[in-house]
Amino acid sequence: MASIDLKSLDQQVIVITGASSGIGLATAVAAAKQGAKLVLAARSGQALQEICQKINDGGGKAIYVIADVGKREQVEHVAEVAIQKFGRIDTWVNDAGVSIYGRLDEVSDEDNRRLFDTNFWGVVYGSLAALPHLKTKGGALINVGSEVSDAVVPLQGMYSASKHAVKGFTDALRIEVQELDEAPVAITLIQPTAVNTPYPQHARNYMDQEAKLPTPQIDPEDVADAILKAAVKAERDVKVGTMSHLNAAVSKLAPGLGQKMAAKQADRQQFERPPVNPEGALHQAGGTGHIHGPGGSKTGDEEKILQEAKGPGGIKS
Repeated sequence: MASIDLKSLDQQVIVITGASSGIGLATAVAAAKQGAKLVLAARSGQALQEICQKINDGGGKAIYVIADVGKREQVEHVAEVAIQKFGRIDTWVNDAGVSIYGRLDEVSDEDNRRLFDTNFWGVVYGSLAALPHLKTKGGALINVGSEVSDAVVPLQGMYSASKHAVKGFTDALRIEVQELDEAPVAITLIQPTAVNTPYPQHARNYMDQEAKLPTPQIDPEDVADAILKAAVKAERDVKVGTMSHLNAAVSKLAPGLGQKMAAKQADRQQFERPPVNPEGALHQAGGTGHIHGPGGSKTGDEEKILQEAKGPGGIKS
């Protein structure tokens, strides 16, 4: 395997998919703060425009591309724009993802296939679009999986299946790129536990109650920190949050116990009120420009989060 030397963030061009909210947006804010040049992609053009404007007004450098990661030609266009604007790609982060809350026997084929288009094929298309550029001069490919890349959660069965697929693809790709091609590309799978983002509000919801993530939840900034660490130092698998380590270990070492533990999560994934937007963002853009879930921001003010992300080349108030 070739030696992998990664640049400091202030010397990098970073592409981030799913950048209009949640983990992707937290990663963009943190990377801008540390001086990286950014190419942000998502389906939500208005949110991306506002995010990039804040970054650029503060002295940073960010552009955006409206793209559905489930469509290969649109993902390839993201790579083309990055090369046209900045001349290279140093790190590519495949973050775009969506979920479905519902029993496996009640979710439609159309919805299941759309979820895989985003969660799995989006990672495949992003990886294949990035690799020709990363192989040339070296770089990092970072795929955002989940603790359910190893474990599972009921009522989000197809989401769990898609994240298992992401892990299998990433592991196989790493062998081909690093061992067979001996290319200087770090390939990392990030596996967070439940994260306080608008994820449940963006999910397709078949339940008769509003969806939520079970506690405990970690902050999206913690996941962004893990992603950016992998952008400067080669990592293989990075579990983020204590529960990610615990659930993965139990699933592997004591699967019967893991099954019973997972079953207890079924009743912890809904509020006692009707769903607000059961269609979610599965088939349409849903990026809101919010990092945290409703009421979950450390400051309670997403605008303040963006404006306070100060640093070299970052967002300044």
